[in-house]
Amino acid sequence: MNKFITTIKNIFAIEDLRMRIFNTLFFIAIYRLGSYVVLPGVDPTRLKQGGATGVLGILDTLLGGAFSHASIFALGIMPYISASIVLQLLTIAVPYFQKLQKEGESGRKKINQYTRVLTIPIVALQSVGFIATINADAILNPGVFFTISTAMIVTAGTLFCMWLGEKITDKGIGNGISMIIMIGIVSRLPGALIGEAQARTMRGSLVFLIELVVLFLVVMAVIILTQAVRQIPVQYAKQIGGAASLSSQRQYIPMKVNAAGVMPIIFAQSLMFVPAIAASAWNKDSETAGLIGTWFQPNHWVYNVVFGLLIIIFTYFYTAISVNPNQIADDLKRSGGFIPGVKPGRDTSEYIDEVLTRITLPGAVALAVIAILPSLATVAGVTRPFAQFFGGTSLIIMVGVVLDTMNQVKSYLLMRHYDGMMKTGKERGRSRNIALAS
Repeated sequence: MNKFITTIKNIFAIEDLRMRIFNTLFFIAIYRLGSYVVLPGVDPTRLKQGGATGVLGILDTLLGGAFSHASIFALGIMPYISASIVLQLLTIAVPYFQKLQKEGESGRKKINQYTRVLTIPIVALQSVGFIATINADAILNPGVFFTISTAMIVTAGTLFCMWLGEKITDKGIGNGISMIIMIGIVSRLPGALIGEAQARTMRGSLVFLIELVVLFLVVMAVIILTQAVRQIPVQYAKQIGGAASLSSQRQYIPMKVNAAGVMPIIFAQSLMFVPAIAASAWNKDSETAGLIGTWFQPNHWVYNVVFGLLIIIFTYFYTAISVNPNQIADDLKRSGGFIPGVKPGRDTSEYIDEVLTRITLPGAVALAVIAILPSLATVAGVTRPFAQFFGGTSLIIMVGVVLDTMNQVKSYLLMRHYDGMMKTGKERGRSRNIALAS
């Protein structure tokens, strides 16, 4: 406890870090306040009770309830995320964007600018779809004017959220876009926790305590999955310059077990709602449509099996496009490094690809298990709002953002010669010598 208090004192003793923390809290407060500002022309008392369900329910969870509240931040930062995914795919398929990605900082700035521009048409289209989800009884004066004005307000709200995220990145602490998503998720935790405690009152507190222990273990498992790396040793040849001689150095290439992050879950989740939507649009009296609609409900075993398989497939796909063994091998060869026992060039590329393939399998399976845990928790009797925190996109995003923020705070502490945030040990995969930066 004394170590924790000392760390807090050290954090606030650094003026720059202190101001960044206050700036972050200020921007987050603005975002949360805007999440409760209802759109003009909408009666909040007539909105659907209980919030959104299905894919809209997941979206509402990521937005901290802004979607179901029909607020000016109803779509939040999600259209920007969609634009970012599109640009990521373009950097793989389009040579022009591939060239921009290799140009370093200037290329990244251009890609970010394209992402901002692409966000505008995406949010404009999504805002029209959002208006269709609002309860018709809650709209005071429906019509063309309401649709156009609401679409403009929602678009402006998303652009403002995007600006807030960039301000948090520049003036605050952590990645602003990820921070906004995390805050939206965390804002639902107190209500979900209280609701689960009240639901367990009739059956005693023991079940609730067991649920908290299981949740703690799941969080620890997600942290391990997020931090786990396979270190490939790299040896640099001895260099001689003039009278000085530099001895050989051994460093490591950290290959993450879960290099794809949360993206496989997002892609798989998007596809899993297609059968249900198609079944609802099909002939409702059809027996086949009824079976499909039943099978692809989140709590059905067919849904979870297909969902898990899609996550494993997308994990391999996204890892393959985000980690390039050929480029790593070429960078090693140019810098005079080599993997002990492996020839430079093609053999090194094949070795790295083999290691990556092996470690991706357990990472993909673990990611699939974590993704279906909320459904398993619901089947076990956990209330749906609280079950969302037992895994899936929400938990992985929260863990990733917290770890990233902790490492940024730690870097400030170490620059001022303070101890890190941990009493002993290091965050694995982040504090070791790295042979290559990506």
